[in-house]
Amino acid sequence: MDRYQYLLIMAACAAITLPLEFVFRARVYRRPRRLLRAMWLPLAIFIVWDVIAIARGHWTFDERWVTGWRLPGDIPVEEVAFFIVIPLCALLTFEASRHTLKR
Repeated sequence: MDRYQYLLIMAACAAITLPLEFVFRARVYRRPRRLLRAMWLPLAIFIVWDVIAIARGHWTFDERWVTGWRLPGDIPVEEVAFFIVIPLCALLTFEASRHTLKR
């Protein structure tokens, strides 16, 4: 179970913020092009940053907490999930707050 802890935390973050889309009308998932436009550049920058940092030995990932599934550049799949899920949660929270404050 420890090997999946990082992925489980990412899944929990996504699940906890999912109701913001429907209950508070965040409309993040309903506008996929806008979502992709908002996320692609930071995602690309952070992936490149991580690949360079891993290659240079600036940081590593404890194998106890990751699945061992690696993407090109030796980046753990969990790290890419982090770069997708956390900004998505932030966007959901921002849009839900904005919609609520407009009322």
